[in-house]
Parts: sequence; structure tokens; C-alpha cells
Amino acid sequence: MSARAWLVADAKSGSVIAAHNPHWKLPPASALKTLFALTALPRVPGGALRTVSRSDLAGVGSGSSVVGVKVGRTYRAADLWRGTFLRSGNDAVHVLAAMNGGWRSSISQMQAKARALGARDTKVASADGYDAPGQVSSAYDLALFARAGLNNSQFSRYAATANSRFPSGTRSDGSHTSSYPIQNTNRLLTGADGIGRYPGLVGIKNGYTSKAGNTLIAAARRNGRTLIVTVLNPQRGDGLTVYREARALLDWGFKAVGHVKSLGSLNQPVR
Repeated sequence: MSARAWLVADAKSGSVIAAHNPHWKLPPASALKTLFALTALPRVPGGALRTVSRSDLAGVGSGSSVVGVKVGRTYRAADLWRGTFLRSGNDAVHVLAAMNGGWRSSISQMQAKARALGARDTKVASADGYDAPGQVSSAYDLALFARAGLNNSQFSRYAATANSRFPSGTRSDGSHTSSYPIQNTNRLLTGADGIGRYPGLVGIKNGYTSKAGNTLIAAARRNGRTLIVTVLNPQRGDGLTVYREARALLDWGFKAVGHVKSLGSLNQPVR
């Protein structure tokens, strides 16, 4: 493993069976969108509608990943959530944040949610995970977000979706007049770029920024057990190394769980 920090945990029990620098505070990139989803999904249900204004998209960072949200079009929140989970669309997050009470309010809500979950390593400065001064999380905290997400049916459904369509034309009720295909950027879920789909994978979220490097939260089920792995900023190889290292951790974890001593729990910080 070359990642600066990583962790392997059992989703049901919360037992952490392996970790390296689990509380090292590092930039999370778009893996932080998991915390945004946990915070905003209950307040912005899939059927909610929004006609996008210029102010909604103000502040989308230069070079951001986007799904193609257009000013003046009306979108259903479900489409925006798919744009967030599959294409890591910062444009979609900005519109959803507007629906959630605004950008600053969403950041405050995310910070409060992190504290409620026991995620004390996380400092939120940008709701979409775009690099911002002081914004950090940890392998441990990201695993907490994943575990909470797996207990939310909406979150789980979006996080496990490999392919969908995004509207390129809409009516006033948010229905599509035209659309285009979108694919999840999580290669362990789609098998793209020669990585191969990981058996039993159920999501959850990958990310990349120049400051954070590549980040990934992945969860997989096998024989009735679900494991969560987090991998932050591999130091070797290319941009696909994060998937190879996550795969290695999942393979090891399914063999080792039940045969190794727990380091601690997602209910109690690992030291």
C-alpha cells in the first residue's frame, strides 16, 4: 500500500480490522460529497424541483467536474443527485445546496452532521469537496460517512448506480425532453479503464483534486458481510492506483475478518 492513509472496517459491527494513519487530516476531494449527501438528502427529496439561476452556479470552482447543469432549466433533485454521485458534478452540488438553504448553510449543516457522527477530523469549507483552505477529513471519518450512508436507502441506491441518463432538455415539471448517458466515475463499480468491476461492490464515492490526489471510499458485500475501505492519496503509480489498492484491501479484508484482532471501532476513534 502506498496511500498516505487507509482503513478497512466491518460495516455492521463497526470493527476496524486494519488501518494506516486513520486520523491523519488530509484533503478529501469529492469523497466529501458523501457527507453532503448525508446532510442534504433528507431535506432535498428526489421529487423536489429547481429552476436553475446563475446565482445557483456561482462559485463552481475552476476545473471542477461537472455533469452539465444549465441555467434556466428545471431539474428534479433525483437527477441532480445522480449527477452528484455518478459524475461527481460540482454544478449539481451547487444547485442542491441552493435547494438546501444555501451554500453557507449547507457547509454549517455538514459540519454539524460530521460532529454528530463522531467525525472529529473533518473540517468542511466547500460542500462539493473542491480544494479550499483548511478543508480536511480522514480515512476514519470517511468510513463513518460510508457506514451511515449504507443505512440510508436513498444514499445506497445512488451510490450503487453505475449508469444512468442526465437531462439535456427539461419541461417545467422537470421531466426530460432529451437526455444523455452518464457513467459512474468509480471504476470498481463500472470496471472501466481495465480496472474490472469488483464482485459485490455497492459503491460508494471516489474523488480527485490536485491537492488531495486520488481518494476513494468503497464498500462491498460477500457472504452476508459488508466491508468498507477508504484510501487517500496513493504515492505510487497512476490515477488508477487508488482502485488497485482498494481492491487489495477488500480482498485481504474478506479473508482476514473474523481472524484478526480489532484495532478499534467506528463507534470509537482508532488510535
